[in-house]
Amino acid sequence: MNLEKTAEEMEGAFGQQLRDLRLRRNINQRQLAERAGVALNAVKNLESGKGATLASLVKVLRALERADWLATLAPTVAISPLQMLKAKQARQRASRPKGTPHV
Repeated sequence: MNLEKTAEEMEGAFGQQLRDLRLRRNINQRQLAERAGVALNAVKNLESGKGATLASLVKVLRALERADWLATLAPTVAISPLQMLKAKQARQRASRPKGTPHV
């Protein structure tokens, strides 16, 4: 998908990908809705780019065995060791001057 597209164009392209995947699996919209446990209109809306709830999208992707698509939306963020050093916590107390007895 091209990031320069409008939201509507992106929704339409995603809906087309869902439709193509469903057809490759040789499943009609009603069967997909039943397998996913969503309303038929939810499947139709997703495929037409009109949208549906996030819950419906997750259920449809699971029914199509493509829940892995969701991982690409919010990849796991890993902190690099350099970032950890930069984010080191501020000191909580001062050190004792050398030669000062322990009190």
